[in-house]
Amino acid sequence: MTATGESVLRIENVHKRFGSLKVLQGVDLTINRGEVVCVLGPSGSGKSTLLRCINLLEPPEEGRILLEDKEITGKANQDGIDFVRRRVGMVFQQFNLFPHMCALDNVTVGPLKVLDKPKSEVEPKARALLDRVGMSAKVDEYPDRLSGGQQQRVAIARALAMDPHVMLFDEVTSALDPELVKEVLDVMRELASEGMTMIVVTHEMGFARDVSDRVVFMDGGKVLEEGPPAEVLGNPQQPRTQKFLGLVLDH
Repeated sequence: MTATGESVLRIENVHKRFGSLKVLQGVDLTINRGEVVCVLGPSGSGKSTLLRCINLLEPPEEGRILLEDKEITGKANQDGIDFVRRRVGMVFQQFNLFPHMCALDNVTVGPLKVLDKPKSEVEPKARALLDRVGMSAKVDEYPDRLSGGQQQRVAIARALAMDPHVMLFDEVTSALDPELVKEVLDVMRELASEGMTMIVVTHEMGFARDVSDRVVFMDGGKVLEEGPPAEVLGNPQQPRTQKFLGLVLDH
């Protein structure tokens, strides 16, 4: 493991409902600093909702989430939101770039508006981040002039511009054409190699096998199984995990 053993995120008995639908049913999970955790499971298992609870886009009804030992849920919520926005970056399935802004402006807007940093500091860093994700030639292009893979790489640079301590990736390759998937996964592999703490909801089994320190399998709003990728993917213990992986890995 590349992780330090120091927990950066603790999820304790988290429940989330949408009306009568129970989407998360008592999720417990600890993420260590520098760890890459891939979350697998069928559609509707609660994976994306879990990420949205972590960054408080969907506050849980029950349970606690602690980020760097600070509770961000419950009564601490508003203060927690500000704390989270400065420490947790999220990249979505749909790229969510601002269509009226070029790539460079999409990356600088967060540090300028949220962190109130000067443009003289923010813009050079944004250019360096776009270069890091292979987009230095496209800094002045608007999203509608970029491919899906290019937009997603700009979205990753935008999240990194906030200097996050944790990065959340929600099915970031599922909206991409197959030939564009690799360019996005390569950026994520590089981040992992540099020690970024990452929680990755994905169907990319090769990435989960090769890059993650731990694989978590969810179904029905619960964590059914977790462990090193070789164990969970190679020798799953739960029948539901076995069935899911049988379908996915044989595909």
